[in-house]
Amino acid sequence: MSAASAATPPAPITTMANAIRALSMDAVEAAKSGHPGMPMGMADVATVLFTRFLKFNPKQPAWADRDRFILSAGHGSMLIYSLGYLTGYERMTIDELKRFRQLGSLTPGHPEVDPSLGIEMTTGPLGQGVSTAVGFALAERITNARFGDDLINHFTYVIASDGDLMEGVSHEACSLAGHLGLNRLIVLWDDNHISIDGPTDLSFTDDTPARFRSYGWNTATVDGHDPEAVAKAIEAAQTSDKPTLIACRTIIGKGAPNKANTHGCHGSPLGADEVAATRENLGWPHEAFVVPQDVLDAWRAAGTRADAAYADWAQRVAALDPSARKAFEAAMERGVPAGLDELIATFKKKVSEDKPSWATRVASGNVLDVLVPAVPEMIGGSADLTPSNNTKAKNTADVKGRGEFNGRYVRYGVREHGMATVMNGMALHGGVIPYGGTFMQFADYCRPSIRLAALMKQRSIFVMTHDSIGLGEDGPTHQPVEHLAALRAIPNLLTLRPADAVETAECWQIALERVNGPSVLALTRQNVPTLRTEHAAENRSARGGYVILEAEGERKVTLLATGSEVSLAAEARKVLQAEGIGAAVVSIPSFELFEAQDDAYKASVLGSGVRVAVEAAVRQGWDRWLGYPGATAVAFVGMSGFGESAPYQELYKHFGITAEAVVAAAKARL
Repeated sequence: MSAASAATPPAPITTMANAIRALSMDAVEAAKSGHPGMPMGMADVATVLFTRFLKFNPKQPAWADRDRFILSAGHGSMLIYSLGYLTGYERMTIDELKRFRQLGSLTPGHPEVDPSLGIEMTTGPLGQGVSTAVGFALAERITNARFGDDLINHFTYVIASDGDLMEGVSHEACSLAGHLGLNRLIVLWDDNHISIDGPTDLSFTDDTPARFRSYGWNTATVDGHDPEAVAKAIEAAQTSDKPTLIACRTIIGKGAPNKANTHGCHGSPLGADEVAATRENLGWPHEAFVVPQDVLDAWRAAGTRADAAYADWAQRVAALDPSARKAFEAAMERGVPAGLDELIATFKKKVSEDKPSWATRVASGNVLDVLVPAVPEMIGGSADLTPSNNTKAKNTADVKGRGEFNGRYVRYGVREHGMATVMNGMALHGGVIPYGGTFMQFADYCRPSIRLAALMKQRSIFVMTHDSIGLGEDGPTHQPVEHLAALRAIPNLLTLRPADAVETAECWQIALERVNGPSVLALTRQNVPTLRTEHAAENRSARGGYVILEAEGERKVTLLATGSEVSLAAEARKVLQAEGIGAAVVSIPSFELFEAQDDAYKASVLGSGVRVAVEAAVRQGWDRWLGYPGATAVAFVGMSGFGESAPYQELYKHFGITAEAVVAAAKARL
């Protein structure tokens, strides 16, 4: 049993669980919308967890060594909102429960990350919570290896549904958890045999415990309405050398006399008559949203169980050597790494002097060789593409797992989506800055997790190499023609496509300084020349777009490009200038950052003459930069369909993405 355990609370545990059931059905009924069945079914399990095991402190909700509780079954959000109110999270008031699913409330339909409310992550898309929890558990072990048991030593608990375990991403992440031996990860599966369509055996007849045992997990099966059986299973899981899945056989909507154990209480209010019948059935005579004082007192006592544990921990932090305390607090505060400006400036200066022709994936690897030793929070990885992604810094040890967590690099295997969720969990946990690589084509496999990182405002850094038809012979299955547009469509995601090694370093700086959202680095397979040959300490990429080559004489043409096509635009500029046509080249490494600039700056960069954009991808999204009031002299040189298999030089010619094509497009519009 954990250090935060205490004696059995004064109110019977079933009565305490009934408080969750009542609040959940009342809130859903008031909103005329929601999922009452899951919180009513898992109320007993949650009560055992929160009153006997979970190490948390509502008065210090950001405590770095708190246990993490993830409600993966986010549709049952009233479970966590009820628990937040009952255990004493100050902002989770009874009025907020009454405003369930209403505009501006703290109780939206699915939980949205806010540790001050005891909500560790945004859940609802099934599979995400249990998979992201693997990242929480991994970050806990990595930070434990760095800072020791006195500072970081806690569990990650998950309540997961049948749907969570059906989703494919859960297979990827849970397989990795078993491989790494993340023994402080405990999943409580709401095994109620009901989904929206009806009984789960309509579509789901897996032997789920056997599957998890094959991953290297321990499993247990208990009656989810037997508190002592649940407690015994959690106690055993806490001492395991493997992650644990506890199948809690429950009755969805327990207490509702007519709708329990049916899909009728899964995603709909019980209805006034059934709510009244449930009150009578449970022996809960109180009005809606009323919790009797003795029951509330018992719950509030549960919320103070870890007060002494927190005080002891705070004393240990205060007693640290000043340098050790500074390092710990810097890691947990999730700020910008110290000395980043100098590291990046030094790298850029050398590149500008040496003028290498590196692929930007190679440039990225060289940047990481500088950053990773200097930023101990950075934890890298790749979905079995390490030599291609160049994500492993020199002399970096692997995170081997099974007791060895002092490395800096995670071998995710061929699990792109699982990797992305695990990265999000690591970012949410704190103490580490995760980055991970795959081919850009497989951004589609990662997309739900990338989107969730953006929604949760987490610093997950996705390294996507082989970013265009420029990867060549692997052909259209691997050539991401539409992916830049798709990624740029995600709110609060920075898509960064650098043109050379200097811009690559600047994009890494942008990603690391961005503490409130994720970034994607889109990097080339093919070599590109160094265009920024005059050193400037300023991070010019941070403005999103800038004039990398100004026109000689009057500017008549502006050539807009990103990534590898910036050098192609530079070649076209030479031809136009030789013919007396003033042409500027604008590099736009980030549409999002450029969009954020003021109109005067954007106008000065874009110019008012002919505009030609070039990118080895589809046009979608480019018209925002090509158009201006009365503009007709614009063109796009790029892709309109899928690629082909051939050496990349041939592909650029075949699809007409050449300097000659850019010149012709510009001249035709003069």
